[in-house]
Amino acid sequence: MGAADDARGGMEPPALRRGEWERPAASRAEVAAQRIAAMVADAEPGERLGTKEELRATCGVSVGTFNETLRLLQSRGLVTVRPGPGGGLFAAEQSALRRLGNSVLALDTGTDTGQADGKRAEEARRIRDALVPLLVEDALWHASPADVAALRQELAELAGAARQADAVAFAAADHRLRTRLAAVSPNSLLRSLYATLLPVAEPDAAERLQGRYEHHVALVDALEARDRARALDLARST
Repeated sequence: MGAADDARGGMEPPALRRGEWERPAASRAEVAAQRIAAMVADAEPGERLGTKEELRATCGVSVGTFNETLRLLQSRGLVTVRPGPGGGLFAAEQSALRRLGNSVLALDTGTDTGQADGKRAEEARRIRDALVPLLVEDALWHASPADVAALRQELAELAGAARQADAVAFAAADHRLRTRLAAVSPNSLLRSLYATLLPVAEPDAAERLQGRYEHHVALVDALEARDRARALDLARST
């Protein structure tokens, strides 16, 4: 399980599949989040960035899209929101772990340099994928029958996306599956680092979806059977 979804909104003309229709909205929310993240990087902790309306206008997005942008920023620990006069969005105090993850996200979207830094983004993906065997090792020790059932529930969503050759829906289900796997680990630092790096991903090509689905099924089967050698072998073959 190696290599990740965001917002909904806007009034784009419908595409052939719902996943393709929603994809531009997700991109707008993420781009807006990265724009504000760049402002946070240049601000002091606790510095006021502006009101919600001011920042929404700066990003040029709808209210619904900006709400999703705000959710992304808060989930990444980048901003705090204060109500009332003088309120708005403020740059949050970030831990070293958060700064690392958000720097990786900025690199992946090109916001650090104004253009995509493919080499460094690939390095970040390698770090993320190197964590998977650690998560699998923890799952071999700690996954309960309920945890395995939850993983299989996400596999069902992956199967549907693979059948429809819907790369966007598959990526979203894949993200949920990986999040479920990480949640099994008792190591909070490992969980946090993996979750921070997890968004550094790209949808697979449609022709690869069935193969990746089968890989995930084999991994969950190995976890349920407590087959350590098989599970770790699959974890490394990303």
